[in-house]
Amino acid sequence: MTTPLNHERSFERCLTLAALATLVIASMQVTCNTLFASGKLISNSVLDQGNRTAATSTNNFTAGSNLSHTISATGFATTSVKPDKVALSLGVQTTNNTAKAALYANSLSMNRVLKALLAAGVQPNETGTSSFNISPNFNYSQGRNEITGFTVTNSIQAESPKIANVSEWIDAATAAGANTINYIDYTVSDKKLAETKSGLIKLAIDDAKNKASIAANALGLKVVGVKSISLNEFLPSAQPQLAQKLSPTEGGSGTPIVPGQQQVSEGVSMIFLAS
Repeated sequence: MTTPLNHERSFERCLTLAALATLVIASMQVTCNTLFASGKLISNSVLDQGNRTAATSTNNFTAGSNLSHTISATGFATTSVKPDKVALSLGVQTTNNTAKAALYANSLSMNRVLKALLAAGVQPNETGTSSFNISPNFNYSQGRNEITGFTVTNSIQAESPKIANVSEWIDAATAAGANTINYIDYTVSDKKLAETKSGLIKLAIDDAKNKASIAANALGLKVVGVKSISLNEFLPSAQPQLAQKLSPTEGGSGTPIVPGQQQVSEGVSMIFLAS
């Protein structure tokens, strides 16, 4: 049987449970609010970081758009230079029934040629043997291969800076017995060539700079520097000239030899910076 005391205890328990439920609900609300606030803070932080990254990227792109442009240009310079060296090759060719006789005759003539060249002003250290050959001569008539004699060829080369004396040397050598002229080669000495090329390189650079400036102006730009440069080497080339007979007032009636001129060129390839 239920008593008033039991009813009182039951009511107290109900009140206690209700209070506990209220506390649980309040706690849950606080937790949810906290989580919401944290999530909002995190979201805002991520957005702020993203905005800063985007701003940095935009700044970098803007800076990159100001990088210098490049303009490639080539420059050339050419001049004509008078040679200051000559190489003269001449020789003696003799033929006889025997190799010994051909060699003896050749040696006599070559010795006379050497003495004549020295007397004409060629220095001993400017001459040297360039080729020497002894070869048999054959008769191929009537189906037979018969030796009819021997030919000896002895050639020397004289190298000298005295280019004006070549005509005199040829006349003296042929008068002494020389009967072959192999070649006459006029060249520019290494020292003179280096000096000439140094000046041409400067002119070629100026030519390339002028071309780059013209191109930059046409594009509304201005050349502000050089990124790279490379040199283009060219070998000297001879400019042939017609030989003319010298009159007595121009140097006598010797063999007319005209040295001509050497064409020397230099080129550069350059990449310029422009903005």
